[in-house]
Amino acid sequence: MIYKAGLGFRIIFIKAQQERKFYPNPPCFFMNAMLPPQENMPKDPGISRIPTGRSTALIIALALVLALPCWAAPPRPAGCIRVQVTATVNSGEEWKTPIGQGWVFRILPIIPGPDGYTGWDLVVDRDPPAGYPDALLLATPPYNSINEREVGTTFGLRSQDAIGWNPRSFHFFTDPTAFLQAQKLYLDLSSRLQSQSGASGREDPAVARLTQQLMAMQSGAAAGELRILDAGLAPGTGDPAPFARNWALHASYMSYILVPQSGNNSTPRGELDWIRFSLSLWLPDTWKTPPGLTTAPAPCQH
Repeated sequence: MIYKAGLGFRIIFIKAQQERKFYPNPPCFFMNAMLPPQENMPKDPGISRIPTGRSTALIIALALVLALPCWAAPPRPAGCIRVQVTATVNSGEEWKTPIGQGWVFRILPIIPGPDGYTGWDLVVDRDPPAGYPDALLLATPPYNSINEREVGTTFGLRSQDAIGWNPRSFHFFTDPTAFLQAQKLYLDLSSRLQSQSGASGREDPAVARLTQQLMAMQSGAAAGELRILDAGLAPGTGDPAPFARNWALHASYMSYILVPQSGNNSTPRGELDWIRFSLSLWLPDTWKTPPGLTTAPAPCQH
């Protein structure tokens, strides 16, 4: 991963998501006005601040302001159904359920790596899988940064902070054609951003165009929520990162069970052993769900 490219993605898509949440069809001049508190969020406890990549981020942001027209309000289905599932997933294990029409919702274990991360990634993919990136990652920016789709001890979070960030909201593609198109856009955009960051900040005019196309496609994505009901964890011994203090406070009011740390050695980030969760997905009322899923009519979420 290139930090500069990752930061450029993060600035662009956090702004876009914030605007779309509060303004269904926002005026373009709001593009520079919505900066979230995560702007200087550290990547990991060992890194005090993410390198700014200021020139790359500035080029991308300016390109968007100049080239990105206001996107249309997302098409709203006549009605929706809410799919709800309650289950438990253990550390290092995968949980999955078919959700209909050739799609599968997966909760995949995070690769521990040398730092011993624990937790899970939320994934929506075809059956059989259609490759990286998946339909939930594509529709839930920011990319290469802390994100609601990752429940884990990454990006400076302790185990108790990870469950305190609750519930987790996300979006995902449900149209196979749109999903494949978004995959191609993302891979092309990622390649161009990495090349641009290594080319002395030289601007690639295709970056703004590809970003615009990807953001426009996200407006039609379905919505979901994962709510943690209970958990087993070994708490981290470090102090919470400044951006995670509210999540740490929220965790103190949640139900969870203390479990021994593997190796019986406490660590600053701790470990997630298991979570019990409630998963909600809002899908068009014409959606064909497989037998066994609990569904009910519900207002569509955006």
